[in-house]
Amino acid sequence: MKLVYFAWIRERIGTSSEEIELPPEVETIGELIAYLAGRGENYAEALKVPEIIRAAINQEHVEHAEKIGDAREIALFPPVTGG
Repeated sequence: MKLVYFAWIRERIGTSSEEIELPPEVETIGELIAYLAGRGENYAEALKVPEIIRAAINQEHVEHAEKIGDAREIALFPPVTGG
């Protein structure tokens, strides 16, 4: 599966995207964020406040309880602000 990171999440993790194989126990977006936060200091820093992280599965915005299923791509990004 492809993970894509945007804005300061990308900057803190140090890459804009990566291919990853998730362990079977990671079934939801919330579990994915927790799993990634355990992958190293840069991930932990980027995802230290998981409730503000937004996600999209196959370019559709989803909540943290959403099942990952057979997603081809998951994007993680900070809250969107604008004016």
